[in-house]
Amino acid sequence: MNDGIFQRAELMLGLETMERIARQRVIIFGVGGVGSWCAEGLVRSGISQLTLVDNDCVCLSNVNRQLMATTKTLGRSKVEALREHLLEINPAAQITALQKTYCAETSAEFQLESYDYIIDAIDSLEHKCNLILHATSLDARFFSSMGAALKLNPMSVQVGEFWKVKGCPLARALRKRFKRMQKFPRRKFQCVFSEERQENQYPAEANGTLCHVTATFGFVLSGLVIQDICR
Repeated sequence: MNDGIFQRAELMLGLETMERIARQRVIIFGVGGVGSWCAEGLVRSGISQLTLVDNDCVCLSNVNRQLMATTKTLGRSKVEALREHLLEINPAAQITALQKTYCAETSAEFQLESYDYIIDAIDSLEHKCNLILHATSLDARFFSSMGAALKLNPMSVQVGEFWKVKGCPLARALRKRFKRMQKFPRRKFQCVFSEERQENQYPAEANGTLCHVTATFGFVLSGLVIQDICR
């Protein structure tokens, strides 16, 4: 059945590349509006060894933008609901669901040195900062999502090196944090970002977010991984 699932991908990429894609070990931190769609893009492209990390459960406000969030999955672990969905795409995939928080204290638990690709789709500034520092000290390829909220135009989504990202408040906050800590990423890494800036229509603790933008962020992240393997 797997041959049939990936027939169209193999037509373009070839058997050797598809086999190489299947051998890669990928871990995604954060499977919300960006990370869940990244996982979808990876599994549908042939990635079969994937670890999902997120400590949250599905809530009603997730339904507008997160792949596995529906009225039927409310209250379920995000990583478990997403794992179930991904296995419906490729039942032979090895999908590991970890309902955990990545932070400085738990970083060793994830054995990041065993992965080929590390994807950052974390919202928390502190945890994102820690993951960037850790991931860039390893041999694994690392890609990161900057802020996807308050965006309307999916065609504004771009890819750029972290220190050259413009117009993104999250990237700016991360750079300030690194400078204040006097700790910096060990190497350059690519980010998905957008310079667009909309405003909430009403006062709120959270920022407004739309599926067609967050999904674009996620699919671009998955595309970066697949393109890198193809090269």
